[in-house]
Amino acid sequence: MELTGAIWRKSTRSSGNGGNCVEVADNLPGVVGVRDSKDRQGPALTFTPSSWAAFVAYTKRA
Repeated sequence: MELTGAIWRKSTRSSGNGGNCVEVADNLPGVVGVRDSKDRQGPALTFTPSSWAAFVAYTKRA
């Protein structure tokens, strides 16, 4: 999956001291990218927007 043009963001709950964080890019049509903020050149996971929304909704309930 091509993520060129992705605009990556961290959670607002992420600390600024280089902690363990993920970054999410949800600005591309039909795909949500997720990557490790400490390895930005490394691999990224991709999800459909509906799968990502279900995951986020589930984690908010847990």
